[in-house]
Amino acid sequence: MPSAQARPRLGSRGRPEETRTAILQAAVREFAREGIAGARTDAIARAAKVNKALLYYYYRDKDALYGAALDQVFQERNEFLMRVLAEDIPPGQKILRYVGAFFDYLAEHPSHREMVQREMLARGSQMQRIVKLYMKPIYEELVKVLRAGIADGIFRPVDPLQFLPSMVAVIVHYFGSAPLLKVMTQEDPLSPERLAARRAAVLDFISAALFRPTALPLEGEHS
Repeated sequence: MPSAQARPRLGSRGRPEETRTAILQAAVREFAREGIAGARTDAIARAAKVNKALLYYYYRDKDALYGAALDQVFQERNEFLMRVLAEDIPPGQKILRYVGAFFDYLAEHPSHREMVQREMLARGSQMQRIVKLYMKPIYEELVKVLRAGIADGIFRPVDPLQFLPSMVAVIVHYFGSAPLLKVMTQEDPLSPERLAARRAAVLDFISAALFRPTALPLEGEHS
């Protein structure tokens, strides 16, 4: 018989947090590949090394699991990006750090970006909740940064409602168009070398669009 000190195995109710984490990680990968319609809970359970009964013990159905997986993706991303926006640094430096951090996060989390892209294109049932909980707080912090930079005379007097969607598009679109770029150029746009080049180009483009000519950051400040 197992000893009294034996630790409950993963995939049992005895290790709920680790089991939930395993299920959510597997769910994010499956939903990113297949979308909510094509994703299979048996594939998620198999990848998480749990049985389907246990999966449904934690998440009552596929819709509930999808919502939890989306929450996981946005919670991780917001925690990462909000740390940058909370730094006590000048607005010019902060906006460039944010852009670089956002680009790096997308590059390092392909399943996250693909799942979010699917949700945005589908305008699914989770959209209103996701916008309110996760996207609006980031947007509001970025508006504060832009207004502070404009007040300091560092940024051009841009309209945040116009500038921020354009800024995000410059960062995000490259990843969504990577398959097309690979066919056109016969190069891997997601290789470390191409990602580094794209990151530098994004920072340069946004700097040119946002900073007043007299306040443009020096080459070494693009970080």
